[in-house]
Amino acid sequence: MPVVTSSLSKDQQTKLLSLLGHVRLHLLYKASIHGFTAAAFHGYCDKQGSTIIVAYNAVGFVFGSYTSKDYTKSGQPVDDAEAFLYSITASRKEPLRVAGITGQPAFTDGDSGPDFGALVFLQDDTPALQSNPGKSFQFQPNDMHGGDLVLTEFEVYRVEDLGNFLEKPWRKVQWTAERKEQLMRVIQKYQPEIKTVHQARVLLVGPVGAGKSSFFNSINSAFRGNMTSQAITGTAGKSLTTQFRTYSIKVGKGGQTIPLVLCDTMGLEGNADAGLDIEDIVNIFKGHIKDRYQVYFPNAFKFSSSVSLMEDSPGYKSDATLNDKIHCVAYVVDTCKVSLLSEKMLNKFADIRKKANQLGIPQIVLMTKVDEACPLVAQDLKNVYRSAYIQKKARQLSETLGIPLSFVMPVKNYSQELELDQDTDIMLLTAVEQMFNYADSFFENQNKEGENSQLELCRSNDYLRPGLSEKTEHQIV
Repeated sequence: MPVVTSSLSKDQQTKLLSLLGHVRLHLLYKASIHGFTAAAFHGYCDKQGSTIIVAYNAVGFVFGSYTSKDYTKSGQPVDDAEAFLYSITASRKEPLRVAGITGQPAFTDGDSGPDFGALVFLQDDTPALQSNPGKSFQFQPNDMHGGDLVLTEFEVYRVEDLGNFLEKPWRKVQWTAERKEQLMRVIQKYQPEIKTVHQARVLLVGPVGAGKSSFFNSINSAFRGNMTSQAITGTAGKSLTTQFRTYSIKVGKGGQTIPLVLCDTMGLEGNADAGLDIEDIVNIFKGHIKDRYQVYFPNAFKFSSSVSLMEDSPGYKSDATLNDKIHCVAYVVDTCKVSLLSEKMLNKFADIRKKANQLGIPQIVLMTKVDEACPLVAQDLKNVYRSAYIQKKARQLSETLGIPLSFVMPVKNYSQELELDQDTDIMLLTAVEQMFNYADSFFENQNKEGENSQLELCRSNDYLRPGLSEKTEHQIV
C-alpha cells in the first residue's frame, strides 16, 4: 500500500491548527487511497475520539467539520457543544468558523458518510457533498465551499490534545556536558557479570519506519564524533533492512569497541504473512541466526511467516553460546504512531514479549521521534520530561505493551542534522545505560541458573553427604 500523506499545505495546516489550539493531527483516512465510501470512512475513523474532517474542492476551498465525539454507527443524533464547521481559502486571512445552532444535534451517527446536517459528506459513496445551510449549522454556501460540491480529496484526522508543561519533570535528567561524558565513560567501561561474555547483545524490534536502524546510526555517531550512516535507513513503506545484522560501535575513528552489540533485522508488519516471523525471532533470541543472514536470498530459507529458518539452513548457527544470545530486547516505536498501532501489530508485540519472557530476556521500549510528536520538545529537547503529551504517550505504551513505565525511554534519533547535539546524545546514551542495566538482570539470572544446576549436579552424584547443613551445601558448591 502506498505511503499515506496529508494534502494540507503548510499554510492550510497552520490555519487549521489555529482553530484547534495546542493539538497534534494524525491522518486516519484519505479517500483517494482508501476509497470514497462510507464503509471505508467508518473502517478507519470509528471510535477514534476527537476528529476533524478536511474536504477539498477544485475551486481552492478546504473545509469540513470538527467533533469531540466518537463515530460509532449508533444511528442516533449526537449532541456536541464543541463541534463546529470551518472553511479555509487563500483569499481569507483567517479561517471561517461556524458554531452549531443551539438545541440541534451536531451530527447523525449513522452508517452513511459523515452527516453534519448542513454538510453531508461522501453522498451515495461518491466524492460528492450535500449542502443544507440552516440544518444544525448556518452559513453562506459561497463562504463555506464556493458552491462547488464535488470533492477532489477527503481526509479525516484524529485530534490529540498535546497538553501543556507539567509542574515538574516526570524524570530527572542532568542536561550537562559533564553528564554526557559520565554516560560515555560508564558505557565504555561496562563489563557483563559473566566473565566469558564480553558485550551486551541488544535486539531492536519494531514496525517498519519506527527508527531501529536510525537508532544504531545515532549511537554510532555519538561515539564516533560525527554523523554516520552505516545502517541503511529511509522513508519507504516497507522495511529497508533485509538482513539480520549485528553492529559494533567504536569510539572515534578506529578506536576501541564499546561493550555493546546492537542487532537489527527487518521491521514488523501488521499482516501475518508479512515482516519478520515470530519463530525466526526466537532463533535470534537463542543466537542461532548468523550475522548478515539475507532475508530475501533467492531459493533459500528466509524470514517469513510461511517459512522460518531451519536447523539445516545456511544461515543457522547450531553451536550458539551465551555470547550469541540476545541479552535485552528493545521495542522501537514511533511516538507519533502510538495511538495508531493496529490490533494485529499489538498481537505481534504480545507474541514476541511472551517468547522473550519465556527465555528470561528483559525488555525495554524506545519511543522515537519525540520531537516530531510534540512541538514543546521540538522547541527544546530538555522539555521531553516536562511534556504532558510525551508522558501520556509513554503511559499508553506501557499499558498497551504490558511493560513498566520505568522501562519506557523517549529518544530522538539523528535524521537531518549535520552536527551532533548534546541533549540528543544524553537521551540516546541514557537509553544505552538502561540497556546495560537490564542486560545485567539477564546475566544475574544465568548465574543463578548455573548455581542451581551445579548444586543439582552435586546432589545427583552424591557429592553431598547425609547430615550436611544447607550452609555447608552452598560452601561445597
